Amino acid sequence: MMTELSQAAVRGLLIAAQGLQQQKPHKVTEKSVRDIIRQMHVLQIDTISVVARSPYFVLWSRLGSYEPHWLDKLLEKGELFEYWSHAACFLPIEDFAYYWLGMMQRGNEEDNWRKWLVEHQEVAQRVMDYIRENGGTRSADFENTKGLKGGWWNHKEEKIALEALFNGGQLMIRKRHNFQRIYDLRERVLPDWDEAQAASKEQIHEQFVLNTLKALGVTKPEWIADYFRLKKADTLKALNILAEEDKVGRIEVEGWKTPGYYHFDNEALVNAAAKGKIPQSKTTLLSPFDPICWDRKRGSELFNFDYKIEVYTPEPKRKYGYFTLPILYKNQIIGRLDPKAHRKEGIFEVKAVHLEPNVEVDDAMVTALKATLKDCADWHKTPQVIVRTANVAGLAEQLNG
Repeated sequence: MMTELSQAAVRGLLIAAQGLQQQKPHKVTEKSVRDIIRQMHVLQIDTISVVARSPYFVLWSRLGSYEPHWLDKLLEKGELFEYWSHAACFLPIEDFAYYWLGMMQRGNEEDNWRKWLVEHQEVAQRVMDYIRENGGTRSADFENTKGLKGGWWNHKEEKIALEALFNGGQLMIRKRHNFQRIYDLRERVLPDWDEAQAASKEQIHEQFVLNTLKALGVTKPEWIADYFRLKKADTLKALNILAEEDKVGRIEVEGWKTPGYYHFDNEALVNAAAKGKIPQSKTTLLSPFDPICWDRKRGSELFNFDYKIEVYTPEPKRKYGYFTLPILYKNQIIGRLDPKAHRKEGIFEVKAVHLEPNVEVDDAMVTALKATLKDCADWHKTPQVIVRTANVAGLAEQLNG
């Protein structure tokens, strides 16, 4: 009979697999940033900046205070690349071979981007020639040939060409400046790339399933596809092949109808958790685009936490706030808060704290959350923390500092 894992153990293993567990104090370096991205395999990009943009915030959640420009340097040095994965993401360069086929498929005749390039060959060639002659190029470097401003629906043709050529693998992102993409020819960004290194469709599916298992700790089969946006049928086929070849582990989980799957690199952690040695989380705040938050169904089932981003919800209809951050404490998501970093004023404002029902507030929780808010505020260079309201009497006053 298989050993059975508790739900608490599964939560702890997810937290450890994502690099969110408690750790002894250690020096954080540029290598730490690279290593944690390799551990997650993907770092989602988003531009909302009421606090640090999501890729930088996801790293802070795991590393604590660090230098944000280290992420930019890793991209410029070629240790990371940008492409579509779970969404637009920073990705480890060693995984490039698993994305090449997707780039080529985005360039096929049935793809909308490919159709646009076929219909606008002159524009595409002009963009390629300009970059070939001038090197790294921003979309802002092109004049608006139609005199239109703003909005996706009337982007200038050159910007669309840049995106289409990027999607098809002809251009890559050399670096970012003030978070603006700088495009260059793929052969200049990645001069040693050989198409013979590209993975097959089957290899891609199997590797992405393995990477997902490694990043999630122990998982249900139905939770796997979302991580790399695979089709469910392709995911299950790859998982079954890996299981038949004994390349993945399986273990019974409390309350699950079928065994959970795990990567053998996590086997020691899984065995320890089965014996009651469960990894414990640090106290931190999570970006809405953190891998922990991606799968709402998984979050609801594992953490009993229902989460929705309300950025696109009209303000009068918002329940919790514009850009709420889940609060991770002792392996549970205990609530969320609605922050805004006022960088000029040096103020880290929390408009509201909403703890989940039945969360018991004690001195240890208040101390841990207050320290986390202060660390987050200091990292933003907005050292004054102001908490406006909380749904627990007296909590806002206790957290102010």
